Formats: sequence, structure tokens, C-alpha cells
Amino acid sequence: MPLKIHKDSHNISAGATFTIRTWLFLLGLMVYGMILVGGATRLTDSGLSITEWKPISGILPPMSDAEWKLLFEKYQQTAEYRLQNAGMSLAEFEYIYWWEWGHRFLGRLVGMFAVGGLAAFWLAGWLKRGMKTKLIVLVALGGLQGAIGWWMVASGIGDTDRVDVAPYRLMTHFGLALIILCYIYWLFMNLTLKSIRARSAGIGFYILFLLIFLQMAAGALVAGLDAGRTYTDWPMMAGEFVPTGYWMEALGVRNIFENVAAAQFNHRILAYVIVAFTLIMAIRYRRQWHRTGLGILMFLIALQVAWGIYTLMSAAPVSLALVHQGLGVLVMLASVRSIWRGRYSLSWN
Repeated sequence: MPLKIHKDSHNISAGATFTIRTWLFLLGLMVYGMILVGGATRLTDSGLSITEWKPISGILPPMSDAEWKLLFEKYQQTAEYRLQNAGMSLAEFEYIYWWEWGHRFLGRLVGMFAVGGLAAFWLAGWLKRGMKTKLIVLVALGGLQGAIGWWMVASGIGDTDRVDVAPYRLMTHFGLALIILCYIYWLFMNLTLKSIRARSAGIGFYILFLLIFLQMAAGALVAGLDAGRTYTDWPMMAGEFVPTGYWMEALGVRNIFENVAAAQFNHRILAYVIVAFTLIMAIRYRRQWHRTGLGILMFLIALQVAWGIYTLMSAAPVSLALVHQGLGVLVMLASVRSIWRGRYSLSWN
């Protein structure tokens, strides 16, 4: 198989490549942190505490008692306050406010770091061939993520009886965050190499990645509906394998997105499918675990399943649920790594 020069690092000095890789690594860490803070924001029911989207002026938190009072009054107009948090004190409001403000502030930092890096590398002449386009796409995805974040929050503000954001919008917001993180990781790995021998990774690795992505999206629905705190027995759900309330005629297809029983059951079934498919992959590539990264992936999946059961049976407290989410993201990144390692023969810089 002929040697191919990797276009992302071709004609870039070793120092420039190292700098861009470091930037991507730090950007990935920031996005990972953003995902975890976003999870905490959802699990603490903090997402609707800021009722306006002010990309520039909103960077400053309240500076006076009068400002705190005004923001609290705006929050008191939401259905979440009226139907769920009536009587909340100002101190309690401040607690949820800081979670949402922190999430948005971190998002702004990520955006500035991404745009700043792109501009610096562009001016330095380090971005050759397709790398320039790839980083522009990355920054554009970040901007889209901010807009989707507000679209999500807006579902719980105004003329609505929702006491939380729309679960399918939360799923969209979370799903795009995962795509952005995986994209960063892929770019980082591409810049790790100077030359490659490309080959087919095997369709199974792509199927496994898709299953894991769907599982993460299903997990977002579980979080959005607080479904993890509803059925806390395992392997049954309230003593049944398929819970009685799995399908409600009034919801129709919306059962997938809005039915608590359906959300948790689907999340469980997807986990079983992933475990079974991973075992099939382990047998299929039993002599290539090291090259494909399957060993690491299988370990993380086993750990995630065990932790998920523990979290469920503990009624999904915030701390355990955040670890579950964080592990899930690592599982997904390990899946991306398996695809990448399956595609390329390594020739290190």
C-alpha cells in the first residue's frame, strides 16, 4: 500500500504542529468541562434561571442587590418558578443562577479561545491545505452550538407550561457538543502523524460509534425528563421488564422524547445492545485489540455499564450522574479512537 503524506501536517514545521496540537488538546478539555458543567446545570434545574440571551453584556454577573432582584423577578415569571419553585428564596435563586451563568461564561471562553487560535494560526501562515477549512468548520460549529443552546433555553421561557427545557432540544444541544468534541479529537489525532497508510477501519467500528452516540442522546433524554430517578430497580422496572407505561396513546411518537418510562427503557436496551455488539467485535478482532484500541474501549464500556447501574439504583444523585455522563463521553472518544486506529498505519513525527 503506497505511503500517503498526511495533508493536515504537511508543510507545517514541527513547532507549529506541536502548538496547534496543544491548542486542540486544551480546547478539547474545555469542551469536555463545558459538557460536565452543562450536565450539572441540567441536573440542578438551573438552566432557566437566566431568561435572556445577551452574548456580550451577559458576560457580567449581577453587581448589586437591585440587579439580583430584577433577575429574580424575571425568573419568577417562568412556568418553572410558578409550578415548581414557588416560594424560592433569593439565596436559592442565586445558587441556580451561578450554575447557568458559569455554563454560559465557559461557553464564551471556549468561543474566544477557538476564534483566537484560528486567527493566530492563520496570521502565522501555519494553516495549509484543508486544515484551514477544518478549523473554520470547527469554529462555525461552536457558534451554532451557542444558538442551539438559546433555542433550548427558550423552550422553557415565555408562554409555556414547561417546567424544564424541551427534552429533544436538550438532546440536540448535547449531541452537537459531542460531535464538536469528537471532531476536535479527530483533528488532534491527525496532527499526531506525519505520514499514514490509509485502509478501511471495518464497518463494525462505525456501527459501534453510532450506537454509542445514540445511547448518549438517549441519556440526554433521560436527564431532561429526570427519568433516572423514576425507576430505580434493576434489571426490572417497577418489577416489569417492559414497564406498563412504556407507550401512552396520547403521546404517539412523542413517547420517545417525552415519556419517562420509554426514555429509561430505551436507554437500558441500547446499553445491552452496545455490550453485545462490543463482545462480537472483541471476538472478530481478538488478535487486533492493541492495534484497534478495542481493549481500552471494552474496559470503559464495562465500567460505564457498572456505574450506570449503580447510579440508577442510587436514584441518580447529581454527583453520580455527572460521573456517568463523563464516563460516557470517554467511551465515545474511545470509539472514535478505535475508528482512527483501524484506518491508519502509524508513522510518527
